[in-house]
Amino acid sequence: MNMKKFAALLLAVVMVLSMVACGSSNDATADTTGDTAATGTATGNVLNVMVEVEVQSLDPQLATDGTSFEVIANFTDGLTQMDADGAAVPAIAESWDISEDGTVYTFHLREDANWSNGEPVTAADFVYAWQRACDPATASEYAYMLSDIGQIKNAAAIQAGEMDLSELGVKAIDDKTLEVTLEVPVSYFLSLMYFPTFYPMNQAFYESLGEGTYGTSADTVLSNGAFILESYEPAALSFSLVKNPDYYNADSVSLDGLNYQVLKDSQQAYMSYQNGDLDIVKLSGDQVDQVTGDPELSVHGAGYMWYLTLNMNDVPALANQNLRLALTNALDRVSIVEDVVKDGSVATYTAVPPQFATGPDGSDFSEDQTMFSDVCADDAEAAKEYFETAKSELGQDTFTFQLLVEDTTEAQNVATVIKEQIESTLQGVTMEIVVEPKKQRVEDIQNGNYEVCLTRWGPDYADPMTYLGMWVTGNSNNYGLWSNEEYDAIITDCTSGAYVNDPEARWAALYEAEKIVMDEAVIVPVYTKADANMIKANVTGIEFHPVALNRVYKNAVKG
Repeated sequence: MNMKKFAALLLAVVMVLSMVACGSSNDATADTTGDTAATGTATGNVLNVMVEVEVQSLDPQLATDGTSFEVIANFTDGLTQMDADGAAVPAIAESWDISEDGTVYTFHLREDANWSNGEPVTAADFVYAWQRACDPATASEYAYMLSDIGQIKNAAAIQAGEMDLSELGVKAIDDKTLEVTLEVPVSYFLSLMYFPTFYPMNQAFYESLGEGTYGTSADTVLSNGAFILESYEPAALSFSLVKNPDYYNADSVSLDGLNYQVLKDSQQAYMSYQNGDLDIVKLSGDQVDQVTGDPELSVHGAGYMWYLTLNMNDVPALANQNLRLALTNALDRVSIVEDVVKDGSVATYTAVPPQFATGPDGSDFSEDQTMFSDVCADDAEAAKEYFETAKSELGQDTFTFQLLVEDTTEAQNVATVIKEQIESTLQGVTMEIVVEPKKQRVEDIQNGNYEVCLTRWGPDYADPMTYLGMWVTGNSNNYGLWSNEEYDAIITDCTSGAYVNDPEARWAALYEAEKIVMDEAVIVPVYTKADANMIKANVTGIEFHPVALNRVYKNAVKG
């Protein structure tokens, strides 16, 4: 890795973030009298929001993507919610007790929490939702959050079809008391409770709808949150929410509602912002250069790591470790973030990205981005050496791979540069770019219908396991179908075995696990995303997080 380039990049990011801290439109004292690229202001007390991709699902037990999570969280509260700093604070649960051994949580639900049909939110709503998530018939991709991550009693056995749903370690003591029993202590369990998979579901309402109907329109969801879904249809390019007057904390919600626009072309989105049709948009590439210094520019770490997943199961050449190492060293990540993305994103050389997981000693898990420089770096010469070894082992000199990418501007621009870098460094490798809508791209990698794919993963909770858990044998997000017994054993020790009560030993073991992933080039890390947002000067209070829910609007104010 070129440390001078990396240092320059970090300095640039710090300068941008410093500029934002001094002149952000989220700062009530920000100076907005200077020149600005904006030419209009979206009117009314409704926030007009741009997203880059369509909602994939409004079912909290089925949703898997950040856009869906954001929208679901607009109209649904879980047991806890995030405060401005990302800490778990009371939501539907107004308080809780934890047993001395850390394995039993008793949540006390607030009396004034109701669904938008007037029915109270009860402990049974959480029991039903969590049983749905664990039910093999539901096929929830996030079922492992209850078993492997949340360690809820019997969740793993239920998901394996070995126990009945009624044996799940979650019980409604009465309408407003929920008892949760864990297999082992989980230090971050309360933070899991603001993740949408753990949100409640009204059983009578859900079962009154036809199969597969929930979340297909505004009439087929219930709200217990700050907003109510007003208009929506699947794959909609625009939809809206209105303030929920019966929300238990309605007095703190200033906005009258939210209007969403799906705009995949960032230039079109910026034009809409300039015209006054949108209050918040994401920019990338040259657009960020155009607005540097604008007080309405606000840069926030988004947490998502973009990486290449490699289909080792169906593409024999990609099963070769040296070829994978050749690909990971052929990239120039600093160039990608500096010359293509340009939004404060950080070149990433680790399987767990930086800036979201803090260890027992208070340090960032991936603070030292040079720890795997011998196997993952911007190193064309090393890439060529790995490639020569791979060619010899495979008895093959030329290789053609399809590179699957979603149809957003940034993803396509990054894929184009990845193709150029790999082909210029590894003579004999051809990358053929295939563009698909995000929903189709996700389905294809889940089903193994790809060769190489540029994809991303955002942290669901503030622990390295949110990434490292993906590469356990059989995990639904292990798209390359990689398997390693030693790795699986380490992860088991960290989640339910030897290290659950020893934070320091657990942290050290997680580093060992990450080293295996990097040494075997299970993935090709590319960059950790930052969002360069343009936010109208009259909008304050939007909360940004790198974990679970990237944007929260319930405390937003539009002046």
